[in-house]
Amino acid sequence: MTRSVEPESDRERVSRWVRQHGRVVRGYLLANVGREDVADDILQEVFRKAWQAREQYQEQGYEKAYLLRIADRLVVDWSRRSGLLQNVDEETWEVITPASPDVGAMAELELDEHRQHLSAALDRLTPPQKRVLMLRYFGELEFSEIARTLDCPLGTVLSHCRRGLLQLRRILVEPSP
Repeated sequence: MTRSVEPESDRERVSRWVRQHGRVVRGYLLANVGREDVADDILQEVFRKAWQAREQYQEQGYEKAYLLRIADRLVVDWSRRSGLLQNVDEETWEVITPASPDVGAMAELELDEHRQHLSAALDRLTPPQKRVLMLRYFGELEFSEIARTLDCPLGTVLSHCRRGLLQLRRILVEPSP
């Protein structure tokens, strides 16, 4: 006897998206806007837009990429309205990358220093390089998903990632002043 599986309702699907992908989307937003209150507002807007467009979404297993595409577009809109993308401060990095409970005080200080250095380095990248790297490492997307999210060719995504990583390497190995 085979048991038929009831199709997931729209409400259940969006609720599952919030549970499964909300944290990653919020981390991506927070890394881009640098303020928890703004990230939370945009996160609500991401899921509102996902709810409004729920009938157009094609179930293809790209839920996270779909949500991050909405998030990315909202970040771009926000940055246009506010005039710039925000630099991520030390406190925000701590929220994005919580400390391991096994890390001692000295190691925690080193981690904070590395976060500050990485934040400053990311701010020196071109906007396309930073977007691709943020989607790749904070959004945890595959390159093909990033290409769909940004609506650009895969080769362009790979190029931005490579150039961004090379630039980060140059910046991060520079002696600190």
